[in-house]
Amino acid sequence: MRTLHESIEVMKKLVLIVSMNLVLLTLGAKSPTFNWNPVMDAIIQVESEGNPKAVSGNSVGVMQITPILVEDCNNILQKKKSKKRYTLADRYSVEKSKEMFLLIQSYYNPSNSVEKAIRSWNGGVHYSVRATNRYFKKVMKLLK
Repeated sequence: MRTLHESIEVMKKLVLIVSMNLVLLTLGAKSPTFNWNPVMDAIIQVESEGNPKAVSGNSVGVMQITPILVEDCNNILQKKKSKKRYTLADRYSVEKSKEMFLLIQSYYNPSNSVEKAIRSWNGGVHYSVRATNRYFKKVMKLLK
């Protein structure tokens, strides 16, 4: 039997998943059938060890999001005729960082390629396989 604390944690996770799905549906994305949570969790560990206040140059938050990625997300939202926009401060929010990851994947990676998601998170949309090998291996090690 679960403790009250465990039940609350399960409910929080369910609310987060439902919220992210609703955001994607609102943005015009197809209903997500792929579970990106393990990939996002592994990326978070590699990028910041889960520290939402992590800063490295222009990259901040658990997923080490850059201002360029925020701008890219806002351009995608604009193309989708959404009024939603992200701010630079949103990079410090775990939930909004995950939303941005999901938005980027729905736009640039509709085939849900885990390899493409990991490599592009490190090297950008036009990543080099060679330049992203070390990062890819670190993330994959946490996924297995």
